[in-house]
Amino acid sequence: MRILVHAPVPGAIAIILLVLLGACSIRNPQKYYAAAQANEPYDAVIVPGVPFNGTVWDSTMKLRVHWAAHLYGVGITRNIIFSGGAVYTPYVEADIMSLYAQALGVPKEHCFTDPLAEHSTENLFYGWKKAKELGFTRIALATDVFQSRMTKTFGKKMRRKLGAEVDMVPVVWDTRKGNLGLSTPTIDPTMAHVDSFVSILEREGFWERFGGTMGKHVDWDAR
Repeated sequence: MRILVHAPVPGAIAIILLVLLGACSIRNPQKYYAAAQANEPYDAVIVPGVPFNGTVWDSTMKLRVHWAAHLYGVGITRNIIFSGGAVYTPYVEADIMSLYAQALGVPKEHCFTDPLAEHSTENLFYGWKKAKELGFTRIALATDVFQSRMTKTFGKKMRRKLGAEVDMVPVVWDTRKGNLGLSTPTIDPTMAHVDSFVSILEREGFWERFGGTMGKHVDWDAR
């Protein structure tokens, strides 16, 4: 997911700036990539969603899906878990990303989806739960460097509370420019469309959505 702000209430901008300033990018993503190459393949990497407008994928979604497909292609991960529900638009983000990944050559049987998450922290939480349900033990988060840093603190909280171990494999920009190509394959987005859809903007106010971004909606006791 990403943080989308619509007409913030007074004081909201200051708080958002504090969060964003505290969520600066991981300084050296190459070291995470090198570590992933040196170790055994991950059972799965979790890829957070981005809203889809029904026509063409967002540049951020394109980057994340291409990166995940790259990790699968070079053998760093055996499977991919795409995470994200129909949050801001009537398209299930996880399903849209899975369709694009399959169009890029990732076999369908190695693409899994979590349609529950509505915020970045929930992408990590529900993506990890999905991985555990599938019997996966070696798990990583694969996304852009900004979101990797933003979710890293929440990952530590998951480790304390649940014993969750999730590594980070953020996008390496040089690898992206040199190897990924960032092509746009053709998919049928109607397969991911939800008919009975209500936007989160209608369901939750600004502060409630902000709380979700901070992980306040996670049910730690859910099994």
